[in-house]
Amino acid sequence: MIHESWKEALKSEFTHPYMEELKAFLVEEKKNYTVFPQGNHIFNAFNSTPFNAVKAVILGQDPYHGPSQAHGLSFSVQNGIPLPPSLQNIFKELVSDIGCPYPKSGDLSHWAKEGVLLLNTLLTVRAGEPFSHKERGWERFTDQVIRTLSDEREHIVFILWGAPAGKKAALIDGNKHLILKAPHPSPLSSYRGFFGSKPFSRTNDYLSHWGIKPIQWQL
Repeated sequence: MIHESWKEALKSEFTHPYMEELKAFLVEEKKNYTVFPQGNHIFNAFNSTPFNAVKAVILGQDPYHGPSQAHGLSFSVQNGIPLPPSLQNIFKELVSDIGCPYPKSGDLSHWAKEGVLLLNTLLTVRAGEPFSHKERGWERFTDQVIRTLSDEREHIVFILWGAPAGKKAALIDGNKHLILKAPHPSPLSSYRGFFGSKPFSRTNDYLSHWGIKPIQWQL
């Protein structure tokens, strides 16, 4: 249930034993707990943004762990779901940065279709228990996603919010790509430099410089 372009780009990764172990873990988890997002949404980021279409990556941590929130795109919630605090702050920065109206919906699917890979370092979570699927294999998988994009593509903007995301800069060739690091948009850290970091306009300036069509950020 992953786009063919990503199957090809990551084909060697799917042969490693840890992927079978991760699959077996998820099967057992679902017998005893509610797991988010739903199975058909786990690879939503990859199915929404094919490998060769990626212009930017926004890296989150693990999926939302509340009911009806996570749908496989980092920071995004489906239409009609109240905006989580981090997403509210992302939208405040969006409005400040590019001068667009405040979005009415928290569904970021439009960004994904524009070429923004909305990636979490973990792709699943147990309901109500953040980071409950940590160190089960997802980190290794998503690290390889970042590494493969860095190695095989050029001129991608990697938007890394928060300290854990910032550490992923070590996987990225800064000579071929733009790395934008800032504090996490959470209310706990957003005022330490997330506000005013202008990730949206800086991304488009970089893409335009390399002759790549800018991203339509307005939702």
